[in-house]
Amino acid sequence: MTFVVGEACIKCKHTDCVEVCPVDCFYEGPNFLVIHPDECIDCALCEPECPVDAIFAEDELPDDQAEFLEINTELAETWPNITEMKDSPADAVEWETVKEKKHLLER
Repeated sequence: MTFVVGEACIKCKHTDCVEVCPVDCFYEGPNFLVIHPDECIDCALCEPECPVDAIFAEDELPDDQAEFLEINTELAETWPNITEMKDSPADAVEWETVKEKKHLLER
């Protein structure tokens, strides 16, 4: 099983989760983070660290977030690995409560 970064991360890209990951399985895009499913060890340390509740266990992934398993898998193959916490985007707080942001995902 893996953990999955969902839609709420888009344009927020808080990296608190990256800091606690013992296997460095996070990858960073322009405005979103993903988890590499083949590297995730299902430790669950990242999930409570996300300030916008964007991380889900694969078996608890809401139906409206199901496509993000495939998105995480695809983008983790091309985006660079991130292993340290960084500052969130300057406007991240403005995006924290915005719903339906998939169309804003930058690949």
